[in-house]
Amino acid sequence: MSYKEGDVLVTNGEQSPGYKIVEIKGLVVGITVRSRGLGKNIIASLRSLLGGEIKEYVELAEQARLQALQRIVDNAKALGANAVVNVRFDSNELSEGSDFH
Repeated sequence: MSYKEGDVLVTNGEQSPGYKIVEIKGLVVGITVRSRGLGKNIIASLRSLLGGEIKEYVELAEQARLQALQRIVDNAKALGANAVVNVRFDSNELSEGSDFH
């Protein structure tokens, strides 16, 4: 999967058809720590009792990944890169109510 974020190509592959890596600028990362907040935590806890998708957590994860991706792109631009290859995401819980992406 590849897409353009402004003038930076972002892909989860090691290469992208039609493009050639000519220089490696360095490693870029994008990290964010997000909290669900008390109100959304209560609603999510109630939903977890009923089962099914917990929309509050899905929204939080989507927001965190988008923010992390934007930081990856910003860091790539700061290095003078026009692409980021082999992008991966990871998610961990640091403490009750906080997620690390």
